[in-house]
Amino acid sequence: MKIAILLIVAYILGAIPNGIWIGKVFFNTDIREHGSGNIGTTNTFRVLGKIPGAMVMVLDILKGTLATLLPILFNINHISPIIFGMCAVIGHTFSVFDHFHGGKAVATSAGMLLALHPFLFVCAFLFELTFTYLTSMVSLASMISFPLITILIFMNHDLPLGIIGVILSIFIIVRHIGNIKRILNGDENLMPFGILYKHMHKN
Repeated sequence: MKIAILLIVAYILGAIPNGIWIGKVFFNTDIREHGSGNIGTTNTFRVLGKIPGAMVMVLDILKGTLATLLPILFNINHISPIIFGMCAVIGHTFSVFDHFHGGKAVATSAGMLLALHPFLFVCAFLFELTFTYLTSMVSLASMISFPLITILIFMNHDLPLGIIGVILSIFIIVRHIGNIKRILNGDENLMPFGILYKHMHKN
């Protein structure tokens, strides 16, 4: 019963739609009706600005971290924290607070990694930052970063998390199908910084 309750709590944590709630409470704006319509960091940044975008990113990461740490906090040793982290990822993607819609699970997955391997989380963050700067596209940066960090997980000999990394990498790519089409068509939304943005802006 204790485990079942905590798994539900992990899902609820992941399901919290920070982008929607921050937009509505502080800006009287439903970010689902603007930009890409996504509730995550990138669209919040694009629609509401840098500070709200940063807030959503931090909160979405932390909910994945907290959910993953639940079995440790409540002294449950016979079930992997990965399962609780994945409940948060599922909650974020299929949120009960958003008619079972949601975000693309990038930040919440990173939060799970933060709880399990802080050093690899730093590596993932640096990958994301670097490729976002190079391409000016968070979507492309995420699709590159997830497989790379999965390789590092396998190199760290963490087979269970590596398998989850493969699953999440595929899932992230599938969730970004629309972005892939826009990238191939040359009309993907660019973040207002980075090398590609500067090149396009200059032209």
